[in-house]
Amino acid sequence: MNPDLKKLQPYPFEKLKDLKSGCLPAVEGHIALSIGEPRHDAPEFVLQAMASNLTKVNRYPLTRGSSELRSTITDWLCRRFKLSENALDAEQHVLPVTGTREALFSFAQCFVERKKHALVLMPNPFYQIYEGAAFLSGATPFFYNTVKENNYLPDFDSIDENTWRNCQIIYICTPGNPTGSVISKQQLIKLIKLSKQYDFIIASDECYSEIYFNENNPPAGLLEAAEECGNSDFTNCIVFHSLSKRSNLPGMRSGFVAGDARLIKSYLLYRTYHGCAMPPVHQIASMAAWSDEAHVKQNRELYVKKLDAVIEILKPSININLPDAGFYLWLNTPIDDESFTRSLFEQQNVTVLPGSYLSRQHDGINPGKNHVRMALVAPLDECITAANRIKQHLITLGQL
Repeated sequence: MNPDLKKLQPYPFEKLKDLKSGCLPAVEGHIALSIGEPRHDAPEFVLQAMASNLTKVNRYPLTRGSSELRSTITDWLCRRFKLSENALDAEQHVLPVTGTREALFSFAQCFVERKKHALVLMPNPFYQIYEGAAFLSGATPFFYNTVKENNYLPDFDSIDENTWRNCQIIYICTPGNPTGSVISKQQLIKLIKLSKQYDFIIASDECYSEIYFNENNPPAGLLEAAEECGNSDFTNCIVFHSLSKRSNLPGMRSGFVAGDARLIKSYLLYRTYHGCAMPPVHQIASMAAWSDEAHVKQNRELYVKKLDAVIEILKPSININLPDAGFYLWLNTPIDDESFTRSLFEQQNVTVLPGSYLSRQHDGINPGKNHVRMALVAPLDECITAANRIKQHLITLGQL
């Protein structure tokens, strides 16, 4: 057995299940705000594209995907991130993947050089896949804290030179999970310059990039920043995008990686052996989804309604603000996060996720402690009911 498997910690939802064990909620009607699984309707035209092409399951898919899908993705990237017309070549810069979760994980297996002191950097709190990817690639995770005092953004200046020298990959997540903070284009450019100086790969998880609240100011992306600072071949830059959140298609497992052609070529070789090509039917449906923005705008509008409603209810009882982007609220709790989560479930039958389950002790703190993540994926009426229950719970805590 691979000894690195022993380094993996229980997944946050396993810990949550144990935390809630033995609780008997005082009210009926459970509302789950713990899992970031989109629950808006899948676009009907995407489902129709799948239904109309089911006969194509009699074909083996290519690992690199169809040229039509790669061209569609390339066109979307250039439109969305305002890249110059010929900035990306669909043959060299883009590779479809079966969901970005598996891509974020397998990417490290492909690119970490197994040597002493190899580091994979990641935000703290973080998406746990980054940590597992580091361990099973033979590297050591290094956490950089994203804390309230810095608007939950990374402080790249605080990372010492020795750490940068040993860094092989840095995972960034923008907009962030769970914090919702967006890394500015200026900060991305700073990181690109560091990557060239110390020769490490930037793996930018941009899966929440299409859930934002100002139609005139979408979050910047790594490829956009690279082209702006003159890194026109996207050296050391790889982005990860998905249809799960953007198009409410988490079960289709469709996404892509894009960027540095040298890295894409090696990752294609790896994936050819990995055996995880996207089914032809999903490729066709993905082309339909990436080609349409109307359903994405409607999706954003639904999240804005829910965020506005929940924040309005909770604001008189706790310090809460609209995040930069995404569908999470990263709530600073008046008591420790585990106690808050358990008592909220017991008294109000609402489930949130303790922030300490999404982070690790680093530099003397656990930056997720005394926070909970609320995923506003439930229907609007459920989110409003949950917010009123949480408000009542906060009132009760204030009276103790």
